[in-house]
Amino acid sequence: MYWVWFRIAAAATALSGVVAGLVVNVDRAARQQQMLGDVLANYFSLFTIVSTLLSVVVLAVAVNWSERHPGTSPEPMGIALGLAAVAGPIFLLGIVYNVLLRGLPSAVALGDSAGIALLDKYAAEVLHVVMPIYFLIDLLLAPRRRGLPWWSLGVLVGYPITWVTYTMVRGERVASPDGTTPWWYPYPFLDPHIAGGYRSPLLYIAVMTAGFLAIGAVIIAVGRHREKRAARGRTPRARGALMI
Repeated sequence: MYWVWFRIAAAATALSGVVAGLVVNVDRAARQQQMLGDVLANYFSLFTIVSTLLSVVVLAVAVNWSERHPGTSPEPMGIALGLAAVAGPIFLLGIVYNVLLRGLPSAVALGDSAGIALLDKYAAEVLHVVMPIYFLIDLLLAPRRRGLPWWSLGVLVGYPITWVTYTMVRGERVASPDGTTPWWYPYPFLDPHIAGGYRSPLLYIAVMTAGFLAIGAVIIAVGRHREKRAARGRTPRARGALMI
């Protein structure tokens, strides 16, 4: 049962990071006289926020199942798929943030009060450092994780592909909240207007898809290895009981 509380703590921490970021964005909207509805819609369209909220949902479902089914049996396939599907994006977000973006000035922090700047920092660390570390620990140590078949790799990249499709279609249909452009993309590398066409964004999308495939393959491989090792550990005990 200790792992149930670990997952509850992780879900609560993730949710606190989302709320902190929300407060920062609402404050920015008020200071810059932006349309609050547009700011909120854009905030909850960010890959980081969508991925984190999905992880909270999956962790809550996993906790609920564990409490209703105490014991040592592996988690159902649906929960295993859900955990893997949210872990991949969160791992990639952690890698990109800590390798490429850490230390860069935050546009949100410009003109912020000390309290808002602190919330902005807290949100960034929770969503891009704490949660990737948690899901790594969960992948390696959670006692009831189920190994996934290799065909599930297609399922793991389904959510990122769905998100990027939604984002590219939506981008041309919503205006920037600050009124500077009649379009809005959450990340500059996806904006065809900045890149001078769709060639560069499509290249980034291809690279990200390859990254998700690679991370998904590692997640599946680790889960299968753990399941096989657990099965080998149970076999001697079963044989010993049969001999007695």
